Amino acid sequence: MRVVVADDSLLTRAGVAYLLKQSGYTVAAEVDDAGTLLTAVRAEEPDLVVVDIRMPPTHTDEGLVAAERIRADHPRVGVLVLSQYVEPAYAMRLLRDHPERVGYLLKERVFDQAVLVDALRRLADGETVVDPTIVSRLLGRQRAKDPLAALTAREREVLALLAEGLSNKAIAARLTITERTVEAHVAQIFGKLGLLDDPSSHRRVLAVLAFVRSGG
Repeated sequence: MRVVVADDSLLTRAGVAYLLKQSGYTVAAEVDDAGTLLTAVRAEEPDLVVVDIRMPPTHTDEGLVAAERIRADHPRVGVLVLSQYVEPAYAMRLLRDHPERVGYLLKERVFDQAVLVDALRRLADGETVVDPTIVSRLLGRQRAKDPLAALTAREREVLALLAEGLSNKAIAARLTITERTVEAHVAQIFGKLGLLDDPSSHRRVLAVLAFVRSGG
């Protein structure tokens, strides 16, 4: 798997690249701004991109804009966006149009090699990955009209883990229940969120979107 790493911090960029190489990934390019990132993606045709949200020159959302461009122009490329801060609005913006193969993690978390590798594996498989801290923040918001009000407490737990990108098997292990029970909960969630049983649609991704949008 070929990866392009984009971060204006040399320490972060080199650290992520080192962890990737140690895990068997090929680092196709290391860049420090959004423009160079887009050029590198066109030239290297990587499988995955790891990019910080805040990039030069304004250090606001250049990385996020580049991520959106990559997902639109190169839909087979998975994009893992990193942020130093908990910014749910950015997560919702990123997932809105191109949820598949998109991940959003706090920067501190990717220095755990297991977390980084697991996130990239999920993206390569077409999954969506959202940082559990952001999931927790969204779940805890008070809203006048909650589209998830019909869900039971357990179903909300399952949906939160879906939002993190966990498989049914991983959710079962986390909650100490059977995988068949998880499947039943997921079916109930899909039904209550009005998601059709259509094998051609990414229902897990749609469920994540419904969850994330409920925090808006």
